[in-house]
Amino acid sequence: MKPLLLVDVDGVLNPMSRPSPDFRRYRCSIGSEVYTVHLNAKHGRGLLDLALATGAELVWATTWEHHANDWIAPRIGLPPLPVIPMTPVLPNEHGEMFKTPHVAAYAERRPFVWFDDQVWAEDEEYLRVHQGLDDFLLVHVDPRHGLTREHLAMAHEWLTLTGFSQGP
Repeated sequence: MKPLLLVDVDGVLNPMSRPSPDFRRYRCSIGSEVYTVHLNAKHGRGLLDLALATGAELVWATTWEHHANDWIAPRIGLPPLPVIPMTPVLPNEHGEMFKTPHVAAYAERRPFVWFDDQVWAEDEEYLRVHQGLDDFLLVHVDPRHGLTREHLAMAHEWLTLTGFSQGP
């Protein structure tokens, strides 16, 4: 089974604090809403390199849903990616984040790494205990700084050491 690399946008690719000079500011319009995002093209290259090295499939796990393919992917050099639908919003039953049941349903039994700034122990417990999943790595990203080389290295190491890597 090809492993998944699940990627959030806000807090992961779009940090919440003043970004470093590597980031470029964009204004995105979705319907009548206008958003300012700060994106770093190095993130796209890093994620693509990780996917290539491990044979994993990149997937959006964000409330941006398909808008991530319109506004985020082309600005950081990613192709259009599959999207995990985040609706309907399901009630929180065990302290897990609202995205977690959607991630579980999408991943089914495939191994995955999930980069998100809102994954916590409750999400891990929900996935392991309530969904019976055990082949995953939750990578909590500090929303002030966003995705780093260390996060990508952690994912690479986990995929490689657990034998899920299908890379060259």
